[in-house]
Amino acid sequence: MTKATAIKEIDRTKTTPTIFYQVAMPNPASHLFEVTLQVKGWSAAKLDLRMPVWTPGSYLVREYTRHLQDFSAFCGETEQVLSTSKQSKNHWEINTENVSEITVFYRIFANNLTVRTNHLDATHGYFNGAALFFSVSGWEKSAIAVKIILPQSDWKISTALPLVQNETNTFKAKDFDTLVDSPFEIGIHNVYEFEAAGVPHKYAIWGQGNAKPEQIIEDTKKIIQVEADLFGGLPYSEYLFILHLSDSGFGGLEHKDSCSLNYPRFNFRDREKYHRFLQLVAHEFFHLWNVKRIRPLALETFDYYQENYTTSLWFCEGVTSYYDLLIPLKAGIYDRQTFLKNLSKDINKFLSTPGRKVQPLGESSFDAWIKLYRRDANSDNSQISYYLKGQLVALLLDLAIRSRHQNQRSLDDIMVKIWDKFGKDEVGFSPADLWQVIESVADFDLTNFRDRYINTTQELPFNEYLKPFGLEVKKVMDDEPFPDLGIKVQTENGKEIIKFVSVESNAAKAGIDPLDELLAIDGFRVTASNLSDRLKNYQPGDFIEITLFHKNELRTFSIQLQEPRPNRYEVIQIDSPTSSQKQNLSGWLSIK
Repeated sequence: MTKATAIKEIDRTKTTPTIFYQVAMPNPASHLFEVTLQVKGWSAAKLDLRMPVWTPGSYLVREYTRHLQDFSAFCGETEQVLSTSKQSKNHWEINTENVSEITVFYRIFANNLTVRTNHLDATHGYFNGAALFFSVSGWEKSAIAVKIILPQSDWKISTALPLVQNETNTFKAKDFDTLVDSPFEIGIHNVYEFEAAGVPHKYAIWGQGNAKPEQIIEDTKKIIQVEADLFGGLPYSEYLFILHLSDSGFGGLEHKDSCSLNYPRFNFRDREKYHRFLQLVAHEFFHLWNVKRIRPLALETFDYYQENYTTSLWFCEGVTSYYDLLIPLKAGIYDRQTFLKNLSKDINKFLSTPGRKVQPLGESSFDAWIKLYRRDANSDNSQISYYLKGQLVALLLDLAIRSRHQNQRSLDDIMVKIWDKFGKDEVGFSPADLWQVIESVADFDLTNFRDRYINTTQELPFNEYLKPFGLEVKKVMDDEPFPDLGIKVQTENGKEIIKFVSVESNAAKAGIDPLDELLAIDGFRVTASNLSDRLKNYQPGDFIEITLFHKNELRTFSIQLQEPRPNRYEVIQIDSPTSSQKQNLSGWLSIK
């Protein structure tokens, strides 16, 4: 059978033109998906095909066509080869004069197991629509059918797309947006069905590990119920969780009716690591409201072929990160002490990142395309994550509103109002729209708050906002504090490699760089494991001789040690809280 005749005919008389994809994987170990596109009822002289360069929810141009090969086009009726020309990195033009049926064939190499890419091996095939399919220019709103050809009979298919009636393994997306938003898990995986908040759900779990599906489902039910209660119900008729148990991967990607999760296969027994997984579940599930339906104006209509800039990703991701910390508490999965411990970790990470003093939160959102996902050795010096700072700004905003209104109003009310105003009808909001809703709930002027914490790099005054709740952020010093050298070192292949140099340190001012190989302090060998112990032999203000290979040149630097840095930051309850503080804390961190 030739490529041009590989697709079985199906009834596609309702739409003109009809768009039909077939996805095959005859040799899964090759990591090659074989994709056939059939367009029927075509009447134009040219057919333009464009493949996305990014996928919603992951704000980086990933150049998906770099994995494409063997592109060809045929007349569907005569099998005559059609002339094609590549217009740009992701744009093909096909000469279709006097041709009404077109068949396009190509292969996609898929060996990158993340939630935003494609992966195919002997055990499964996973793909995202943006990384596999072309859009037919001018017909992005047309329905698209997708038929999956299984390589062996024991493989199964899990996707949020509905099946086409009376067709084998064929699914239908109402438009290209829906196709992009509906990942597929194909292969040897386990499917678990359950009901939550009165709606059917599924877990499709691929991989081996120590995950306990029954426990995961029970805790996921609690998360679903808390979030459904917040927004007044669920905006879908069924939902799919795709979970990949991998060696060391971590991540999630939200979709309207599903989500993809990637988590280390043996990280489910340890309670703390399991809680982190449930935070990931809570985060991606919360996104089905906040960002999939409640979207900034810049993302109201996706442009899949270039960056979509917005300063509001702090709200999309940061607010969601705040809720992924709060929801397991509300669901009774962990207690208040665990919540405060997890919050402490995030505050510690924030206060240990020099880049918070360099990059404003709005700019961090805007520059996601060139910074957040393209980290280097200087990233912590020059930028701050809109996830992390956005979460902590959401915390302060929630506390400010709760304190002023004795817990009778909160960030919950903002989310419900913005859902009613923008999310239900999927109308994009501008920054001005967003702050109008926030202030209408807060009922006080937030201009100063917005300017300081979104538009500038002023420090976040945690204790000012935590005090009404009887909490404070406390610096915790090492039992035996040691002076700060301003570098982080890691052992790699028997060498002590400097991975980070704080821009605020004397080491940076002297010219020490990341990737330098640390050899000795004052003439004696030093390693990553004993560096802190060695520094305990000195006092702040002392000068030490650092010997290292700098670009393979043996160099010695004289560095003056600085004051010790806090070992960590912790959110603790203050001594003798007032009844008002206790009441505020109980109202905020209560379990429903």
